[in-house]
Formats: sequence, structure tokens, C-alpha cells
Amino acid sequence: MPLQQPRRTKFLTQHRGTRKGKATRGNFLVFGDLGIQALGPAWVSAAQIEAVRVVLTKNLGRGGKVWVRIFPDKPVSKKPAETRMGKGKGDTDHWVAVVKPGRILFETAGTSPSTMIPILQHAIQKLSVPCRIVQRFSLPTGGRK
Repeated sequence: MPLQQPRRTKFLTQHRGTRKGKATRGNFLVFGDLGIQALGPAWVSAAQIEAVRVVLTKNLGRGGKVWVRIFPDKPVSKKPAETRMGKGKGDTDHWVAVVKPGRILFETAGTSPSTMIPILQHAIQKLSVPCRIVQRFSLPTGGRK
């Protein structure tokens, strides 16, 4: 499977932007029982997302399920090597997902936490952002507050 990227975008290039603040959406578990949560701001490349997805799916087996909660939709441009200054912005080199602290990156379900936590720790090593493992707790009756 090729690396993830949008099918089409309105503009070829984007500004770098800022990574200030904490994640206001996507910051709690929705689908699975265990997840990987970012602790700092970073750009996570499509190659890193694919590497984590491969580690999780291969080690989970048929019983488990993986949800990828981020998508690389920001193009990062780069000028060719040994090119003079000027002549405009470079072509798109790779795609990244902008991650803020608190964002849930991946979720898993279908296996016991005792077997899943070492697999998640191995997957965290593939990422360029400091992360932690979060677990869904049973909520009291009456729903989420």
C-alpha cells in the first residue's frame, strides 16, 4: 500500500504554520480500548504513520483492530540539492500530519491490555513525537461529562 496523501488539494503548497496550543478535538478515545496519545507538538510524516500501522496490524493478528486517527494532509516542500536561492518555492517532498499535545494518534481494541501494551510501546518508538499509552476506563452510568 502506498503512503497516505490526499487525492487532490486546492493549492500545491502551504505555509509552515504554528503548532501552538493543545489539541481541542481528537483528544480522547472514541473507538478502541487502548491508544497512543501525543505529549508534544510535532509533524508526523506519512512514512511514520505507515510504520506504526504495520507494527500494530502485524502484532495484533486477526483478533485486534486498529484505528488511525490522524491523516497527513499538509504538504512539505523541498528545493533540490545544490540549487541557487530564489526561483520560487520547491516541489512537494512529503506529506505530514500536524499533531498537537493531547491528540490521540492510534487506537486499538480486541486484545487484552497485558499483551497490547508492549506492542504499543514498540510502535511509539517509530514516532518522532513523545507519546504515552492511554486506556479507556469504565464510565459510571449516566454517560460522559
